[in-house]
Amino acid sequence: MLDYNSVLNPSQMEAVMTLEGPVLVIAGAGSGKTRTLVYRVARLVETGVAPEEILLLTFTRKAAQEMLNRAAGLSDIRCTYVSGGTFHSLAHRVLRTHAEVLGYRNTFTILDRSDMEAVIHSLVSELSLPAGLMRFPKRETLANILSKAANVQQPIDELVANEYGQFIHFIPQFSKLAVLYNDYKRSNQLMDYDDLILNLQRLLKENDYVRGELGRQYRFIMVDEYQDTNSIQADIVYWLGQGHRNIMVVGDDSQSIYSFRGANYRNMFEFKNRFTGARLIRLEENYRSTQPILTFTNSLMDNASEKFTKCLFTRREGGQRPKVIDARTEPEQALYVCRYVKDLTNQGVPVSEIAVLFRAAYHSFELEAELSRQGIRYVKYGGFKFLESAHIKDFLAHLRVVVNRDETVSWVRILRLIKNVGQAKTQTIINWIRQNRITAGQIEKWPGAGKKDSGLKLLSKLLNDISINNISPQKAVESVLEYYTPILMERFDDFPKRQKDLEQLIPMAGRYKRLRNFLDDLTLEPPSSPADIEPSDVNDTLTLSTVHSAKGLEWRVVIIIWVMEGRFPSAMSYNNAGELEEERRLMYVAATRAKDELILCYPGEESIPVWQMTGTGFRTGLSSFIRELPSDVLSYESPGGHRGFFAGTITSPARDHLKTDKVLTVDNQDQSATVEFVRGDRVKHPAFGAGVVSKFSADDKIEVVFRDAGRKLLHLKYTHLEKV
Repeated sequence: MLDYNSVLNPSQMEAVMTLEGPVLVIAGAGSGKTRTLVYRVARLVETGVAPEEILLLTFTRKAAQEMLNRAAGLSDIRCTYVSGGTFHSLAHRVLRTHAEVLGYRNTFTILDRSDMEAVIHSLVSELSLPAGLMRFPKRETLANILSKAANVQQPIDELVANEYGQFIHFIPQFSKLAVLYNDYKRSNQLMDYDDLILNLQRLLKENDYVRGELGRQYRFIMVDEYQDTNSIQADIVYWLGQGHRNIMVVGDDSQSIYSFRGANYRNMFEFKNRFTGARLIRLEENYRSTQPILTFTNSLMDNASEKFTKCLFTRREGGQRPKVIDARTEPEQALYVCRYVKDLTNQGVPVSEIAVLFRAAYHSFELEAELSRQGIRYVKYGGFKFLESAHIKDFLAHLRVVVNRDETVSWVRILRLIKNVGQAKTQTIINWIRQNRITAGQIEKWPGAGKKDSGLKLLSKLLNDISINNISPQKAVESVLEYYTPILMERFDDFPKRQKDLEQLIPMAGRYKRLRNFLDDLTLEPPSSPADIEPSDVNDTLTLSTVHSAKGLEWRVVIIIWVMEGRFPSAMSYNNAGELEEERRLMYVAATRAKDELILCYPGEESIPVWQMTGTGFRTGLSSFIRELPSDVLSYESPGGHRGFFAGTITSPARDHLKTDKVLTVDNQDQSATVEFVRGDRVKHPAFGAGVVSKFSADDKIEVVFRDAGRKLLHLKYTHLEKV
């Protein structure tokens, strides 16, 4: 028997010991939510509940596995047999068993996001678009529209009218595209991410037998991060627990920040309506942050329009108020952050315990350039995903056609890699495969093959080799790597780096017995970078991250940059009260990542053009979320450490701390004037766009890091460079 009293506070104890009936746990940031779930799993098993009858739903499979391993370590090894995973993995597991009920074979393939976009793009030609209209939306936008409509269960015409008004005249084409897309998926035995949970919802709602079977199988259900569920997932929870009502959901409405993918924080408020008599438990004791940081975050959410009232507190003593820093300009903001990071590390704070957070990925551009100039190593989260890379998709396509020969998207991809196989020939081969039920390893028998189609023989041999029954996933990956490497070297200039990415898949595949399971897991739980597959040493690396990517993490020191009107909150949110409230919650998530110290930084002299959204031209100055707070919850300082009465009135030396090592003066013939450049200057080039001066070299040459074009060495006598 575990000694629960020694490790749980009273609220956590109540949540752990309440085993029967519906329970809603409001878990504030850093309040021991994971500990509560772990001990509740242990308690259920301890009281005699069979582990197979417990279902733990989380938003990553890794999170579920870590919780179950912790529970097993605390109490009983049988806790590892608890069913844990994501909504999508649960749906995948159930649908593989009951696919026939919905008209699918159990060999269906799962489309990832980029495959979804490719399919949608291929169907646009069937829409018969009228001539003379404005540009039709790009594939990414089309995928967003169809996916969002599915996730929020909203008619396409309403969604487009509310969120994509600029494309409202294309509503008939969008509706037709949705029909074509659904027909294509069914005929090709495909499901995308949205289909997985939509089909599970449909199965539970319409099939009494399946619903009863799952209700008996999972007699105790726990759901983590309930504020991030969409209406479909909330419906799944309802149908799963309708019979026994042994449902505990845990979440924090103040941390609901994923509405762009359909999450509905109102599920938290509606839980008690769906499960009448549900017990409400609040976890308010914080184990992460100092009280001054919590006082700030409490004040921030006091101004929220709708919330579960909670007041975070801690038993930790000491701590300083969060600092608000007006760095004046964007380059000075970058320099301030670099200097502050160096000061912290000189004081003994590991750089891995420091994070710089921002609202959008592009906000860190100038900071990244300055970190590189000063030799500070960093890793950035938020942006391009590992599985979205062309070489990764090429590679996996060869494996996908083996497990599902109807996988047209992957056939197109691998055939187009072969010399002398163009678009028309590709489609002809695919039609031949489908009409004649040709297996993957027989494509060399295509009747139209000529002497120039020797590449088909090599591909056929590969597919035949990896189609062997019971071939290990690792062996299949190694075979594809041997085949694909020459193609990789021909297609990409940076093939050594990309080859290392592919090699990371070998040990990962080695953990699986079946190729289908390996591919399914890659799609359901995609790594965001090679680092997610093979963790690297980050002990001496600074973290840069979007707030969305930082959720669930913590650091001793957190610096939030661009805490400024038009950036945080985003100007895009000004015309929608709901979106503006989500921006507030996003600020709350960012601030609650800090354990010991929180810095809010903004370049007060910058102007953010927001007239398209607000009609007011430009907005400047500190974020309204911060300006509306009581003055005693924050400390306002200048970069030099001088305190000011209010952030808007702080003065600081304009460039005293830039510490430039050189000034380059050139004669600008176009303007008949002398232009002086110093390191850190923002500049604009007619071809390369916006950038930052990085360093100087001999013969009037200047290195500039451009936002879009990367690092360039320019000779100022032969180029035009304008200071911004």
